[in-house]
Amino acid sequence: MSASTFEPASGNNKGKKIEPVPAGKHIAVIGAGAFGGWTALNLARKGFKVTLIDAWGPGNSRSSSGDETRVIRSTYGSNEFYFNLNVRALQLWKEHEQRWKKKLFQNKGVLWMCYHEHTPIVDDSIPFAEKHKMPYERLSASELNTRFPLINTRDLHHAYYDSFGGCLRAREACQYVHKAFLDEGGKYIQASAEPGKIEKERLTGIRLSDKNTVTADAYIFACGSWLGKLFQDVLGDTLTCTKQEVYYFGVPSDHAQALDSMPVWIDVDGEDFYYGIPGNQHRGFKIGVDKRGEKFDPTRGERTVNPEVLEKARKFIAHRFPVLKNAPLIENRVCPYENSPDGNFIFDHHPQAKNLFFMGGGSGHGFKHGPAFGEMVASILTGESLVHPLLVLAK
Repeated sequence: MSASTFEPASGNNKGKKIEPVPAGKHIAVIGAGAFGGWTALNLARKGFKVTLIDAWGPGNSRSSSGDETRVIRSTYGSNEFYFNLNVRALQLWKEHEQRWKKKLFQNKGVLWMCYHEHTPIVDDSIPFAEKHKMPYERLSASELNTRFPLINTRDLHHAYYDSFGGCLRAREACQYVHKAFLDEGGKYIQASAEPGKIEKERLTGIRLSDKNTVTADAYIFACGSWLGKLFQDVLGDTLTCTKQEVYYFGVPSDHAQALDSMPVWIDVDGEDFYYGIPGNQHRGFKIGVDKRGEKFDPTRGERTVNPEVLEKARKFIAHRFPVLKNAPLIENRVCPYENSPDGNFIFDHHPQAKNLFFMGGGSGHGFKHGPAFGEMVASILTGESLVHPLLVLAK
C-alpha cells in the first residue's frame, strides 16, 4: 500500500456490466455515510424502494464521514477519473446547497505546497484543470510568502493554488442527505446488519441486531471501515482499516482571523502528507496526517492520540506555521481510513452473489465524491452504465 492516496493508481481492469435491477424493486443499502447515503438518495429518486440501514446513524463519531470538515479537491495527478468525478461532485454539492438552503461547501481554495520544481501529483492534473476551465495559480516561494505570511516558505520551491476547492461540512452533510432521503420516501432502520445465506448466486436476506431480518431484491454494503471485516473471506486481504489522527490546535488570539481565513492546505512532502483545514467554525486549526497509521478496530478502538504521531505533527506545524509553536491541542479526532491496496474505490458484486454489492475503498479521499459516486452507482444498477474499470474488484 502506498504511503498516501492523494493519487490513486490507474488500473488495468476492464469495465464490467452487471445484471440490472428492474425499476421499482427493493434495494437495501447498508451504511449511511457519504457513499451509502448518497446512493440511497439517488436510488430513491430513480423510483426504487430503498431501505437504508446504519448501526449508529449518519455522521456518527465512529464513521469516516463524521468530524466537522472534509477536503474537496480535484487534484489527482494523472488520474483523470477522479478529477472528473470530483468536478461532477462539486456541481452536485452546489445544486443541493441551493435545494436544501444549507451552506455545506466552503470555497476556501486549496493550497498545494511543493518542495521540488516538479511535483507530479499537481503538475499532471494541470491539463485536466485547464480542460474544465478550473486553472491553478502557480506561486513562487516569495509570492507565497507575500500572500500568506504566516507560512514558513524556506524549504518550499513553489505552491499551486486551486481556487475552486475547499472543504465540506461533513457531519452536517451526512445528516442533510439522510433528511432528504426520508423526505423523498426512503425508509431508515438504525441497526447493525450482517449478510444471511447465499443460495443460487443470490443473497437471501440480512440479519439485523434488533433480531429482525430484511429481504430485498438487491443489497449494497457501503459500510466503510467495517466492510473488510464483514466480508473477511472476499475482502479481508483487500480492505484494511487504519487509525488516522486529526488534531485541532488553539490559535493565538492576535492571529486568529488570519489563520481562520487561510485556504485548505496540503504539504507535499512525499512522506506524511500533512494537510489542514483552517476555520472549522472556530473550533481550531485542524491538521491531519495522511500517512497510513496503525491498524484500527472502528467499533472498539479508542479515539485517543498516539503520542509519537502527535509529537511529530507538533514539530511540523511549528515549522510550517511558526505562530502555532506551542499551540495547545484543544481537540483530537480519529478518522478511520478504509484502505484499498491502490487507493481506488470499489463497486462490484460478490463473486458468489449477483445481487450483493460492495461499495467502499474510500481510502481517506472518498467523502467529497459521495454525490457523484452515488449517482454513478444508481446508473450502474439500472443498466445505464458499466462499472468503471478502476472500481472492479481485482481477480
